[in-house]
Amino acid sequence: MLNDNKELWVSVLAAAIIAGIYAFVIYFTGKVPAAGEFFGHAIGILGFLLMLMTEILYSLRKRSRSARWGKMSEWLRFHIFTGLVGPFMVFLHTSWKFNGLAGMVTWLTVIVVFSGIIGRYIYTLIPRTSDGIELETSLGGAQAAAIAHARRLLALWHTIHIPIGMALFVAAFVHIGGALYYFTFLK
Repeated sequence: MLNDNKELWVSVLAAAIIAGIYAFVIYFTGKVPAAGEFFGHAIGILGFLLMLMTEILYSLRKRSRSARWGKMSEWLRFHIFTGLVGPFMVFLHTSWKFNGLAGMVTWLTVIVVFSGIIGRYIYTLIPRTSDGIELETSLGGAQAAAIAHARRLLALWHTIHIPIGMALFVAAFVHIGGALYYFTFLK
């Protein structure tokens, strides 16, 4: 059972290590790291890069059926890991302030992460090969109906998760552009 969820356990471990570093910075400086200071920027940039990897690398591998760069199941594990740890780092980057465009990006991130968690469990309802390819089932009756229902749920989930993810990245790039312009280039 633990082996089936190892990406979740590794994500929790990574988040705990990052939280420990964050707590050390708070202890050492005596304050919550500001989003615009070195540590706040660094954790935000690293988290955003993980989020970009979540979206781009997994999507490229998923759409390239002829690619031989790893099993889809391992890429899904990577997608889940970066999709949990990256947003956690970006959340810490906020300095616990959720207003304006940055606040909207934060809430979109929360929605996409929770949507991803739901999608992960819908995904597991459909039988697959070790490479992540859906199996055609010759099961009859209720089991076949349940699998067909899970496939419809997954299709519906995709129509919600992907556009919200796109909106998240558009808003994030606008936030990054604004932060660079107002807080870096105008200084």
